[in-house]
Amino acid sequence: MNSNDPYAALRLSEFRIFMLLRFAMTFAWAMQFVVIEWEIYALTKDPLSLGLIGLMEVIPAVSLALFAGHFVDQMEKRNLLVMCILSFLVISTGLFLLTWPTANETLSHKTIVWSIYGLVFFGGVIRAFLGPTIFSLFSLVVPKSLYANAATWSSGAWQMGAVVGPAVGGFAIGWLGVHWSLLLIVVVAFVALVFLFRIPPKPILNTKKGEPIMQSLKEGLNFVFNTKVILGAITLDMFAVLFGGAVALLPVFAQDILHVGSTGYGMLRAAPAVGSFITMMTIAYFPLNRSAGWKLLASIFGFGLCIIAFGLSTIFWVSLLALFFSGVTDGISMVIRQTILQLKTPDHMRGRVSSVNSMFVGSSNELGAFESGVTARLFGTARAVVLGGTLTLITVVGTGILVPALRRLDLKKELES
Repeated sequence: MNSNDPYAALRLSEFRIFMLLRFAMTFAWAMQFVVIEWEIYALTKDPLSLGLIGLMEVIPAVSLALFAGHFVDQMEKRNLLVMCILSFLVISTGLFLLTWPTANETLSHKTIVWSIYGLVFFGGVIRAFLGPTIFSLFSLVVPKSLYANAATWSSGAWQMGAVVGPAVGGFAIGWLGVHWSLLLIVVVAFVALVFLFRIPPKPILNTKKGEPIMQSLKEGLNFVFNTKVILGAITLDMFAVLFGGAVALLPVFAQDILHVGSTGYGMLRAAPAVGSFITMMTIAYFPLNRSAGWKLLASIFGFGLCIIAFGLSTIFWVSLLALFFSGVTDGISMVIRQTILQLKTPDHMRGRVSSVNSMFVGSSNELGAFESGVTARLFGTARAVVLGGTLTLITVVGTGILVPALRRLDLKKELES
């Protein structure tokens, strides 16, 4: 198969199903987060409550990440993903029931809020397993020569879900209400589960099956910390997401600063993902493998500038453009980072490496949400966003200086070897 063909990975039937699954679950998860953010802020009118949503998810996600990676490497990936989606369906159904009009009549706002936090916490447990499972399944449906092309399309599916999910969530809140919007999420997750059964179970590639768990975890951590390119890319993205978490405060901007309501909120929430998706579709035709390290650093620096512009803006269309271009730069960094991880990680360690990545990067979304909520309470919403963007710029410069292997990284040679 021609690796220079921009559609090479899409010609694989199992990868097309994988793409559909990734889109559906990203759509469901992103839409659910948007709807719950809106409901929580409507109930509390406190920006810190938005940060607590992130904290409730990040605690189990971080605590269980390494253990999840060990078990993912030891287990069959397709069936494990089935269990993850079934668990997500339990959470979504619970949120649907909590927002039932009868629940609002019989339960206090405080009870509903903390029940939602509890389900979000359970979601963090699921996410600890979901990310490494998807990462590991990717390499089982795509040959190594197509990793870069497949990473572009896979990231595009993720971003498409992140585009459509928040947008539909924002519009659905206005059209259907929070309660029935959550039912749509249940339906989408169920459809993903049905399609997953079209991928047969895959072989377990870990040659150390039954390895003691602490030895397994130590091996995974040592690999990440001794592979400077992986460590640099993960660390850079972690701090960028941590400090640049403006998205967590979008309900405040939509309701209290820009005054654009749920429709404008959906547009703001979708804008970064639209930018990322367009970028990734372009990358499929114009790969970024040459001088990838410099491109990664430049893209995250540009992301920080966009976050600062968003924090300073009080005009809706300016804010929308700033978020759009933050997505453009984030799309570049995401494709490069995913290609680095897929190329540099041995097959038998994919679950553990992905778990470390989840601890650093995935969980920084929620930690960033908590950090944004706290700094918004202390300094004001706009100042908190500007501060986060500034710290992102400082992080990029520091990483570029301290990790020269990342600056020199060129993926083209490795893909051709």
